[in-house]
Amino acid sequence: MSVNAAVLAAIAPLMAFFVTLILTRKRPWLSAGISVGAVSISTVCAVFLLFRHWEMTEPVLYTSTWMVSGAISIPLGIMLDPLSLLMLVIVGGICLLVQIYSIGYMEGDPGFSRYFTFMSLFAWAMITMTISPTMLQLYVFWELVGLSSYLLIGFWYEKFSAGQAGKKAFVMTRLGDVAFLIGILLVLVHAGNLNIVEINSLGPSETMSPLIITLAVLLIFGGIIGKSAQFPLLTWLPDAMEGPTPVSALLHSATMVAAGVFLFARLFPFFSLTPTAMALCLAIGTVSMLLASTMAMVSRDIKQVWAYSTISQLGYMIMGLAAGGYVAGVFHLTTHAVFKALLFLCSGVFIHALHTNDMFDIAKSSGRRMKIPVICLIIAGAALAGLPPFSGFFSKELILAKLAALDNPIWLIFALAGVFLTAYYTFRLIFIILFPKPGPSDADSTSIAADEAERHDVKPHPIRQTMATPLIILAAITLVLGFFEDPVERFLSATVTESLSASGMHHGWPAFMALGLSVAGVLLALIEFGLPKSRQIGFAERMPFVYNLFSKRWYIDHVYRYFIDYVIDRGVAKICARNDKKVIDKSIDTFCDGIVESSRFLSFLHAGMIQYRLIVVFATLFFLSLYLLLG
Repeated sequence: MSVNAAVLAAIAPLMAFFVTLILTRKRPWLSAGISVGAVSISTVCAVFLLFRHWEMTEPVLYTSTWMVSGAISIPLGIMLDPLSLLMLVIVGGICLLVQIYSIGYMEGDPGFSRYFTFMSLFAWAMITMTISPTMLQLYVFWELVGLSSYLLIGFWYEKFSAGQAGKKAFVMTRLGDVAFLIGILLVLVHAGNLNIVEINSLGPSETMSPLIITLAVLLIFGGIIGKSAQFPLLTWLPDAMEGPTPVSALLHSATMVAAGVFLFARLFPFFSLTPTAMALCLAIGTVSMLLASTMAMVSRDIKQVWAYSTISQLGYMIMGLAAGGYVAGVFHLTTHAVFKALLFLCSGVFIHALHTNDMFDIAKSSGRRMKIPVICLIIAGAALAGLPPFSGFFSKELILAKLAALDNPIWLIFALAGVFLTAYYTFRLIFIILFPKPGPSDADSTSIAADEAERHDVKPHPIRQTMATPLIILAAITLVLGFFEDPVERFLSATVTESLSASGMHHGWPAFMALGLSVAGVLLALIEFGLPKSRQIGFAERMPFVYNLFSKRWYIDHVYRYFIDYVIDRGVAKICARNDKKVIDKSIDTFCDGIVESSRFLSFLHAGMIQYRLIVVFATLFFLSLYLLLG
């Protein structure tokens, strides 16, 4: 029963993909219905499996032989454990709500049917990845998730910027995936198999030396860096906002970028064998969290602010996991999926109605009159900022408790700094929309919709029911999910050892300090952006050097551009071009010239002149006779 339900959950979106791709391309509403119906089946199956196996103590495995090479056998199949069951519900539920929302958002788009085809492919790839029992199967669907994201990020391919964003995301994530693949091969060579359960059960003295384990973990973590947009491969994610807003909601909450943190949790026992690699993962997560927070402080694009916050929150999750908090990292992944989807879908309502991504233009266009998205935005923003009783408060507190238990307090200090910055940039955006006012910030605005709204006080049209319903559902879940912390912790701890599953004590003082810093961030945002006399210019924007540093993304893209221009184009490419001309082309030209000259000589012998032939015959007979006489 369980295996059949898992297979149905995975196969339904795949069948929808083929049907909408082949049969219903010219019937957009039918394509939408098939896609939504398929992901509904997946969600129902996921919820059924979650309740059926709520008390499970051992993973459910079903495999069959896929590939055999000598003594190595690689299976294909299904693995159901608490992590995969929880992710199934997250992926299925978010995909379903996003697709329902997309019916209203994408209405009238010429690529409506194609959009739902790609959505079905995306859902199939992510669902199947979560139940993969081997690293190779997981890697195959990991790559399919990357392909799906490329198709959806560049969905509006007529726009040059959308095409560039899709290619940037594809290339930068492939850099990490190359490292991931090498790590998989390293594990295969030294451990002899790629079964996830067996790899997680390896001891530090078995088959793989500590050095090989550390190297393999770091290489696999390279794939996490690329997929979850961590330092230094973090700049592709803000540019990926060129796709439709529901795509951004799906990417940032339950699929593309969440896949990296899921992989960390999937191999958490294996990662825990090497403290060196875990320390490096902790450092990268911390740097990513802080850098992305500073970038969000100065951005005007509402979607990019949430993109930066995604990078930052993924950094938090990696910090929690790297500090040994398996439950803390996974629970924050769960709560973040809900409130981040809500943040993007609320933003999509504003963008759909007002035709601008600029938060100042949304404010001047009377965005605050749209009651449902505004209320839901405040709820999701409070969860992101870590304010009680919203879900983000509970999951962040678990991570802070785990960081507080470490010997080095610097990690907790950095995490608390991130709490303050997160609350500040989140409510900066909220207060700008809630309290619009003319000011110096308007000078950069180029939105036609905003100008018209300012002149005519245009009232935004009512929100569609298909877009409002997912917002209300996600807001309700955001309000109550945090109170399920203890049941989720017991559920996740069922199939891993006690030392690995422990989320850590609930330290009172870090929680109170984090709450104080969150409130301080909200108050600072209120002073700078919400009060009647505020100029809506942040403290970072008053310092030109700091503003340029943050707005230019710490010049990370500039470093990449310099590297490509001077190392790749003028270095490696130039050497390759010279080698192509001087060695390869010249050797081929010399060979061809030899062939031409030889053919000319042979053609001369076959010119049809009888005297030359007689001379050759006479010379041959003369030398043959001379040889016979002398011999």
